[in-house]
Amino acid sequence: MASLYFYYSAMNAGKSTTLLQSAHNYQERGMRCLLFAPRIDGRYGEGKITSRIGLQADARVFERDADLFASVRDDVAQQPLHCVLVDEAQFLSKTQVLQLTLVADELDVPVLCYGLRTDFRGEPFEGSQYLLAWADRLEEIKTICHTGRKATFNARLDGTGARVLEGAQIDVGHHYVAMSRKEFGLAEVQGYAPGAAPVSRGDDRAG
Repeated sequence: MASLYFYYSAMNAGKSTTLLQSAHNYQERGMRCLLFAPRIDGRYGEGKITSRIGLQADARVFERDADLFASVRDDVAQQPLHCVLVDEAQFLSKTQVLQLTLVADELDVPVLCYGLRTDFRGEPFEGSQYLLAWADRLEEIKTICHTGRKATFNARLDGTGARVLEGAQIDVGHHYVAMSRKEFGLAEVQGYAPGAAPVSRGDDRAG
């Protein structure tokens, strides 16, 4: 029975390198893979998955409204397929994650997704949120903060190297640095002050 895998990490942990190595392992054994990459991430050219150490492979580009299940189903109808690999999976929509569960469950093709867990404010990406909820297997690709602690968050920097705390969730580029939760300052980024009174949401009922 095929499974849906989510390999997640902070920035610069080697996600694309790991994906390309997985694809190579399948192909070395005569097994065919289908690689997907989001159109929004064109840093290395459209339809290319490229690692920081120079490895590269062609990929099928998808938009947020693409039907990934239909795409894989049509491909399987032409010739055998042994694995689907998705780069930058945080950019998947909820519906696309659901479609990938069907690729595993209905088409019996393993799906390996690689992406970030959270954005520069510590908020989950849509794709990552549902992969964390629905994937059969979760694997962390570890990297470290400059403090030596494990890095789990992604800080965004401007052109001068200063920290950015406001802006659109998606801003594709190289201006990010991986940090531990403590170095990231999650409470401050989320606007929480220790010891502050709880915020009333208007739904409390008298006992």
